[in-house]
Amino acid sequence: MSLELLGFDHVLLPVGDLGAAVEFYQQAGFPLSFRLDEAGIALFKVGAETPGVLLRFEEGMLPGPPRDTAPRAWFEVPDAKAAAAALETAGVAVLGRPMSGSTGWTVEIADPWGNVTGFTDYLKRPELARG
Repeated sequence: MSLELLGFDHVLLPVGDLGAAVEFYQQAGFPLSFRLDEAGIALFKVGAETPGVLLRFEEGMLPGPPRDTAPRAWFEVPDAKAAAAALETAGVAVLGRPMSGSTGWTVEIADPWGNVTGFTDYLKRPELARG
């Protein structure tokens, strides 16, 4: 069986404190689309698409480091090394040095609850990059 996947709807990340999470993702450069405290959610835009990164408050979720097996959501940026420098300048710690891959470079960050977000570029394969 094969499903026709049309795109992604949202990347859902559980957090233990919605206010602190919104502050973290804004500090990391994600533009806030909306926040509904009564529903325990906040949505951040990703590019020009309607879907984005959806934070959802989870009762009892405690801060902690990312696990090696933590799922990762990576987002395309023009230059991952420049993104790493900008994140560090903004006070957001990156998880190691930018990693080289077959298409370009990737740098990752983790929020206080261990959700890992990556920023990847296509500098080695620009024909695959978004326009």
